[in-house]
Amino acid sequence: MKSTALTVTQLNVYIKSMLDGDPNLSGVFVVGELSNFTNHYRSGHFYFSLKDDRCALKCVMFASSASRVRFRPQDGMRVLVRGRVSVYEASGQYQLYVEDMQPDGVGALSLAFEQLKKKLAQEGLFSPERKKPLPRLPRRVGVVTSPTGAAIQDIKQILRRRFPLSEMVFCPVLVQGEEAPAQIIEAIRRFNESNAADVLIVGRGGGSMEDLWAFNNEGVARAVAASRIPVISAVGHETDFTICDLAADLRAPTPSAAAELAVPDQAKVKAQIESLAGELRRIERTMVERQRLRLQQLLQSRIMRNPRELVENRRMRLDTAYSELSYQYLQGLTKHQKRFSQLMAKLDALNPMQVLGRGYSIVQNRQGGVVKSINETEIGQNLNIRLSDGRLGCIVQSIEGEESDEESIL
Repeated sequence: MKSTALTVTQLNVYIKSMLDGDPNLSGVFVVGELSNFTNHYRSGHFYFSLKDDRCALKCVMFASSASRVRFRPQDGMRVLVRGRVSVYEASGQYQLYVEDMQPDGVGALSLAFEQLKKKLAQEGLFSPERKKPLPRLPRRVGVVTSPTGAAIQDIKQILRRRFPLSEMVFCPVLVQGEEAPAQIIEAIRRFNESNAADVLIVGRGGGSMEDLWAFNNEGVARAVAASRIPVISAVGHETDFTICDLAADLRAPTPSAAAELAVPDQAKVKAQIESLAGELRRIERTMVERQRLRLQQLLQSRIMRNPRELVENRRMRLDTAYSELSYQYLQGLTKHQKRFSQLMAKLDALNPMQVLGRGYSIVQNRQGGVVKSINETEIGQNLNIRLSDGRLGCIVQSIEGEESDEESIL
């Protein structure tokens, strides 16, 4: 009998149907080490291999299942997976379609907590330098928690008892479940945008690690760290610890303790005010007594007993200063008068009018220029002759030069 040839697709489909129909391969558990792990962020699918010391197994985890994985898978991590064995028809390769993944030997939530804690710590999100101080006397206390839990009632009661002057501003949110982180983040954002509080309490009552998981969310941790308003984290009981606690400016072991940390005790504030008032009164009395003694000393001083003596002393000093000033003024005036007389004598000696008074004269042309030589004149020219007591208008009738001594000898 001649066998019928199958196409590749037919063979792969047949093998796939055989594997899919085997109940032993529909819910198989496999332990192995992660290798070649790839996270397709756009699709959300995980692709990886599981291996032991001898063999490797191709695996795929679709986004619907991958979204439920609490921790971050990494190469070299030993995990326990549950899934079904089937064939990918296009390549004819059999692989394990993983539906659940847990770290082998440690809980998934614990591992996810440690992974996120390490990541945010490396970024400095938990650094003490980032922590903001709480206000000493907050006017408004913001509270982000569930409206139905006991936490809000405890907080409200303690705030009213400890410091009734503070106003509580409440923003109700879900504190567990998939929608809780987004609501908590939005509440913190709204408080900061509207500046609706001086300090924030973010938290909830106790529960299992799964119940508290919304406060281990990366987005919540970043919102708490970025808040301009100081944040007190109050999640669970005293033994519970979350990522939100690490990112907050202050961690309270319980919501009730957070309320006590957020506001002062009015009795203690009143006692402090009374103590300060007493101290101010004591300081006031001391200052008044000190000034009173100072006044008595001044009243008993010689000047206060005989104030005329102070006036007479000042008058004597004024007279002495006046006499000294008058003497210095006269000395300076005499010195300047003598200097003035000397300068006037020099000026008189250089005055050309003094020379004219001795019988000399100055010949000037009509333009006022001084005639120094016969070469600067001509017959018929009008000249002015300046004497000591006036001027003469003259006309040149003759010009005679003086013979030099050499020409006389010749």
